[in-house]
Formats: sequence, structure tokens, C-alpha cells
Amino acid sequence: MLNYIWAAMIAAGVLYGALTGRIEAVSNAALNSAGEAVELCLSMAGVMGLWVGLMEIAEKAGLIAGMTRGIGPFVTFLFPRIPREHPARKYISANIIANVLGLGWAATPAGLKAMESLAKLEEERRGRGSVTAPGVASNEMCTFLILNISSLQLIPVNIIAYRSQYGSVNPAAIVGPGIMATAVSTAVAVLFCRVMDRKKRGEK
Repeated sequence: MLNYIWAAMIAAGVLYGALTGRIEAVSNAALNSAGEAVELCLSMAGVMGLWVGLMEIAEKAGLIAGMTRGIGPFVTFLFPRIPREHPARKYISANIIANVLGLGWAATPAGLKAMESLAKLEEERRGRGSVTAPGVASNEMCTFLILNISSLQLIPVNIIAYRSQYGSVNPAAIVGPGIMATAVSTAVAVLFCRVMDRKKRGEK
């Protein structure tokens, strides 16, 4: 659906430019935007390399393992039916930590692994008589997805990089508002997940 929306917007822009005699401006804007896109990709690649490298150093130093243990009670609170030694817990913790640090790129692989592990866990439960139908996301999968989307961020690396790329005087000024906004979204997400979990248990 999103592809159709973008295609319609591009077609409308080109058509409007042609009808108003400003097709040259449309062409120049397209070429300039293409150049800016390449510059932005290079800039973001540098930022990504820096933070992913720092994450790697933190992991080697044992900081990530310590943070994973630190958020263990939070993970248990949200996912009480995931066994403590199940690999999904490790991937969920890594995803949460990466998102909190604003490393969306580093969070994605862990998020995919977490969903795969949760899917396997649900298959095992289904074999033991779980009521979840095949092809239907489990409660844990829905909770993880909502938490991942709400994503508390202490350092919004992406937005800081974008603001810096486009000449912001103070790119890091977004940090405070970003923390407030994502803290609220995460709190609402956690509350929603707990309410829906209790409702689902009540239905059973």
C-alpha cells in the first residue's frame, strides 16, 4: 500500500510541474535530492559504523551482558511465560538495549532473531496443546512487536545524524524531547500489553 501512496505522490508532483510549466524545477529537485540522498547515506553509514563499533566494544567488555542481566526483571515482567533459559530472552534484551541507545540498525537483527525464537517457542507450545492457531502471532510476539515499535530512546542517533546533515545549529537538542516522547510511548505500550495479557488470560 505504501508503494502505491509514494507512486501517486511522485506522479502528482510531476503532473503538477508539467501543468504549471515548472517541469525543469521538478527535474532539478529530483537530481539534487538524489545527490543529497547519497550524502545522507554516507553520513549515516559513518554514524552507524561508530555506534555499532561502540556496541561491539561494550559487548567485548561485558557491559552488554551486564545490561542484559539488569533488564532481566523487566523482560520477565513483560514475558512471564518465556522460560528463563530460552534464547528468545537474550535476543529480546539485546533488541531493547540497542533501541534504548538509539541503534535501530543494531536492534533489527536481534529483533528478527527474537521473533524467530518466539515462533519456535509457540510451535513447541502448539504441540503441547496451545490454543493459538497456526499462522497467528502469539501473545509474546505481539508484546515484543509493540515494545519494539514504542522504543524508549536515550540517544536518538538517527535524528541527530539527520539534523546534523541538514545544518541544524544544535543537532542534539532533540535528545530531551525525544526521551520524554519515547518514555511516554513505552509506558503506554507496557500498560497496553499488560492489560491485553490479563484480558486474554480472562478469556481462557
